[in-house]
Order: sequence, then structure tokens, then C-alpha cells
Amino acid sequence: MYQIDSLQVVRQGRTLLDIPRLSLPAQGLTVILGHNGSGKSTLMKLLAGQAAPDRGSVLLDGRPLAAYRPRELARRVAYMPQQIPQTHMLAVRELVELGRFAWRGWLQRWRHDDRRLVQQALRETGVEHLARHCLDEISGGERQRAWLAMLLAQGSPLLLLDEPSSALDLAHQYGMLQLLRGLADRHACAVIAILHDLNLALRHADRIIALQRGAIWFDGSPAGLLAHPRLAELYGIELDIVHRAGKHPVAVVA
Repeated sequence: MYQIDSLQVVRQGRTLLDIPRLSLPAQGLTVILGHNGSGKSTLMKLLAGQAAPDRGSVLLDGRPLAAYRPRELARRVAYMPQQIPQTHMLAVRELVELGRFAWRGWLQRWRHDDRRLVQQALRETGVEHLARHCLDEISGGERQRAWLAMLLAQGSPLLLLDEPSSALDLAHQYGMLQLLRGLADRHACAVIAILHDLNLALRHADRIIALQRGAIWFDGSPAGLLAHPRLAELYGIELDIVHRAGKHPVAVVA
């Protein structure tokens, strides 16, 4: 679905990204890992068409992202940034309904499928009971799930999520990743998410891309990352891998 070639992003003499080549699939759950400042959010903004590289190209289905009109791109890509915009005096359901704008605009009449997709998104993200609440009245974690519901209602085959679990408690973090895992499986869509939690990635991802100083440090399966002989270099801290009978292995600080 995505093809990156000879990509470079430089700001004030500092190279934020330098990726010679990278392909991202049309389905499955891909997690991007890396320490702060490794280039994760910069890469996500490029994939979402929110920024342009200084050199190289980002193609979506063989076309440059700049060649897509905004609504056309929104029908293919749904993007949740790291910093969610403030929305005052807007109810949760109204926010989720905005996800259908790419398909209906402001003037076209809503169809049964539009209402069904909005209701399904509210239910799948666990905010159905908050549908009439103003976004200012709910917690940060609930707002994060409401924004995810808007993306699901958008019905795009590709979801880009920049730290979707950052404002969630532990239980909802795992619930969020289970939801994303299920979406990738049930709808055969592609989910690309930035995470900080190594164990969440190891448990749920099909593929892990780890960045370090703007370059790809690792690209492969969770099992491959676990077996990496220099895993401690990723975050600059010693890690032990604990293997548990019948369960996913976990990484703990040594």
C-alpha cells in the first residue's frame, strides 16, 4: 500500500528521518517503536500527508500522496495525531459523525449505512454510553477512544494512529490494542500505530518497525525483535526477556 524511497527529512541541520526504502502492507497491524526523538511522529505525519519530505517520495498505491485530493485521501487513510485537537461544545456522537464527512460532505443526505457505521464505531470503542456527553465532560482516555470511534466511522482501509494508548489506563491500553488487532483481522485493513510500550507491541503486532535517530534499526516480526542480540540498544536500557509457559513473553527492565 505504501512505498517509501530515498526519504529524508532535515530540520535546522539535523536529520530527522533517513529511510532508503520501506514498504508497508495493505493489511495487518504494524507497530512503530523507538525512543523520543527517533522520528516516529515525523514518519507518521508523512504517511498521513500532513508533511512532505525534503527528499524522496511517499507513494500510496503507486501514486504520490500529493496527487490525492483531501477527501479522496480521507477515504483511504484515517489519521489520529499524537496531540488530539480541542473540540469544545461537541458531543461524542457529533464527533464520530464527522468521520462520515469524507463520504457525504455537508450537503448529501445520510444513508442507513452512515448511521450503522457510527453506531458500530461507538460500540466497538466502548463509548456508546457517552454518545450524548460533551467532549469537555469526559476524561482524556475517553476522548481518545471517541476520536478512534470517529476514525472507525470514517471507514478507511488504513488507520494511522500516533500513540493511541497514551492517555489510557493499563486495562484500556490492552483493550485498545485488542480492538486494533481485531480490526486488522476482521476487516482485512491495515493499522499502523506508534507505541511506547514494548510489551504491547510484542503481544499484538504482526510487524514491528523500530527507529533510532531517524533510521530503521529493526524491521520484522515480534519474535525477531525478541531474539535481537542488541535489544537493549533500542531504548538504552538493559532488558530481560521472561518466557512464560503458554503465554506471551514479556520484556522487563533488568
